[in-house]
Amino acid sequence: MEKTLYSILAVFPTPNIEKTAEYYNEIMGFRIVKYLDVKEPHICLYRDCVEIVLTKANSDKVYTNRELYGYGEDTYIITDNQEGLQSEFISKGAKIVRPLNMTDYNNKEFVLEDIDGRWLAFGMKQK
Repeated sequence: MEKTLYSILAVFPTPNIEKTAEYYNEIMGFRIVKYLDVKEPHICLYRDCVEIVLTKANSDKVYTNRELYGYGEDTYIITDNQEGLQSEFISKGAKIVRPLNMTDYNNKEFVLEDIDGRWLAFGMKQK
C-alpha cells in the first residue's frame, strides 16, 4: 500500500495570536511566521518537524479538553528527548503540570500548560 499520510499539525484558536506566538517562541523555542494580512489571519509556529497554527478565536477564552470533556491534553507531541525538553522549558519559565513520568499506558511523558491554559504532552510510547 502506498503511503499517503505524512504528518499532522495542531490548530489552536486563541484570543491573542501575537501574545500566544511570543510565548511559544520565548518559552518553547518555536520560530514564528506571521500571515496576518490574509483573508484568514494566522501565525505558524515551527520547531523541528512540529508545526502549530494559531488562529484568532471568536472568544476571550480558550476552552481546553479538560474543561470541555473532563480530561485529556490538548495536543501530544512525540519526542524521545523528554528529559532535555522538560529541563529547557523549565529553565525558560514553563509551567509543568505533570513532571516527567511513566504513565500506566507505558508512555514516558511530561505535560506543560501554555499561556492560554492548554495542556501539551511531550512523550513517546516505551517498548
